[in-house]
Amino acid sequence: MKGKKFTGIFIQKAGFYLFVILLLLTIIAFLEIKVAAPGFVFFLFLLYYHFRYNYKRKKEITQYIENLTFNIDVATKDTLLNFPMPLVLIELDGTIIWYNSSFKKIFEGEELLEKAIQTFTKDLNPESFSNETMNFSDEIKIHDRNYCVLGNFIKVDKRINEDEIILLLYFIDNTELVNLKKTYDDEKTVVGVFIIDNYDDLMQSTEDTKRPQMVVEIETKINNWTAYANGIVKKYERDKYLFIFENKYLKTFQEKKFDILDSVKEINVGNTIPVTLSIGIGKGEGSLLDKFRHANAALDIALGRGGDQVVIKDGEEISFYGGKTREIEKRTRVKARVIAFALRELIDQASEVIIMGHKNCDIDCLGSALGIYSIATKRGKEANIVLNKSNPNIECMISKIESSKEYEGLFISTGDALEKINKKTLLVIVDTHKPSFTEAPDLIKYTEQIVVIDHHRRGVDYLQNAVLTYQETYASSTCELVTEILQYVEEKIKLAPIEAEALYAGIVVDTKNFTFKTGVRTFEAAAFLRRQGVDTVAVKQMFQNDLDTYTHISNAVKDAQMYSENIAISVCPPDIKNATVIAAQAADQLVNLKGIQAAFVLCNIDEGISISGRSLGDINVQIIMEKLGGGGHLTFAGAQLQGVSTEEAIEKLKKAIDEYREETPDNSKKE
Repeated sequence: MKGKKFTGIFIQKAGFYLFVILLLLTIIAFLEIKVAAPGFVFFLFLLYYHFRYNYKRKKEITQYIENLTFNIDVATKDTLLNFPMPLVLIELDGTIIWYNSSFKKIFEGEELLEKAIQTFTKDLNPESFSNETMNFSDEIKIHDRNYCVLGNFIKVDKRINEDEIILLLYFIDNTELVNLKKTYDDEKTVVGVFIIDNYDDLMQSTEDTKRPQMVVEIETKINNWTAYANGIVKKYERDKYLFIFENKYLKTFQEKKFDILDSVKEINVGNTIPVTLSIGIGKGEGSLLDKFRHANAALDIALGRGGDQVVIKDGEEISFYGGKTREIEKRTRVKARVIAFALRELIDQASEVIIMGHKNCDIDCLGSALGIYSIATKRGKEANIVLNKSNPNIECMISKIESSKEYEGLFISTGDALEKINKKTLLVIVDTHKPSFTEAPDLIKYTEQIVVIDHHRRGVDYLQNAVLTYQETYASSTCELVTEILQYVEEKIKLAPIEAEALYAGIVVDTKNFTFKTGVRTFEAAAFLRRQGVDTVAVKQMFQNDLDTYTHISNAVKDAQMYSENIAISVCPPDIKNATVIAAQAADQLVNLKGIQAAFVLCNIDEGISISGRSLGDINVQIIMEKLGGGGHLTFAGAQLQGVSTEEAIEKLKKAIDEYREETPDNSKKE
């Protein structure tokens, strides 16, 4: 078979080969005519053979078709030729050898015979067909019609075709069905849920006499925006709206990047807090109730990511729009008090408490875990923190803890934690909400009672079966959230010096010494810890760099390259200790330089490449890092890429930045 295929290829390309031979002979003739003379004789023989072969082949094809038609009666022959369904016979390379009148009508005015079918329809590629599969189906579009292509392989006399196989294709016009499907998809019901972010704080920032005007302005913006879709808008709570419309309008909303988010920010009736909306949209199959549930789940994700954005949930698929502004601090502690009481009840009912953070634990993760440990032990419960190995981020604090007899046996491995688990075990996850990011994902599978406390913007793969979730993106750190909870769990709680220092250190590190994401409640939490006896100087000394580390940070800053005008990208030298720490600190220093709105520093880790991203708020590094499988906050985020080189990681990063630029063309403007 291989030999036959080779011969077929040679014959098909014989014209090209003959031209090459003639060209070479002409060149030789100029040099030495005697040498070229025998070659011309041989060339004439090849030319004769080529034309004789083609003539014979066409004659055999004609004879085959004649035999095919003569072997059937006249009625059947007429039926085949005038069959209403387009039929065509092609060779394996796509060459058309026969077709009926219906097929000719599709390509009216074009010469089809002996031409490749892929020249008329690029959607059909015969080379993708397999001899092992004796039938196939495909859908293609020709001109303005849609066809379902069915067919099968036919064995023929090898004299007709060297491959001994040709293809018979049936073209079924299903344009009406395709249009019907499109109409059905366009008319599917979509459910949206609107919520005004921080409604209470927004109204408090507006004068009493102007509050009704504020509500009217917001509702006018919403009604004008939804009017395009000819849907139903219904206000069912003071700050919530239900929106039902057809799916065909959703595409336009997406193309315009849900401009309602920017439109409401233009409202100004004396309010000091900008008006922002969070929108959850549910679509896909299922009932209206299912879509309403999807919309509410999408809204929860939008709020968990800081608000001011749209989240679309189509079954398991989730897409995001907006989310360009900073989170607005919630000044009331009502939710913190409610969470504290609920957590206390869960701890009291548990047999023991297991605390777990994310992989590559940092000081915010460790500090918040120690805070939960303090609550559990003060409620008389045995508690442990799952930590398989230390890292440079927490070495100093770990050494302090291990040197104290009070915390002997505090840290346990994943295996030990699995042995401890029973039906009454309470698992508290801190500083992450993604199961895949946790120190021991297997613990989640075997634990019935799970609590999540986190300050990161919610991602797609969030933990959905938690009995209690406290996720506040406005907070500077998880340590801040845990510090607030501590104050309501016990009336007069007293923290151990190490616990207070760890909590304070988590706040200091995540705020970059009270620079980023620092609100009133951040200082209140720090003040509480200071009253608990925190030595601020000792905490600062914990994070001092040695000369080598500082040199590596400086080199990373020095080697930074500008990309996309105001974004700096740098790479840490390979084979250095504390690479992730150095990358993070280098990125921090880069965004402090004039003209740099965002910085990304890459470093090598065992698993691949780690990226630390930082910004001052004009560029959302979280969205960029999410495109690479990571996450974080608006101003600082990170990602890890597996199985790629540094150069490949840089290209992926640049592609993610370009996509972000296209999605948010106004990102250079301060919100």
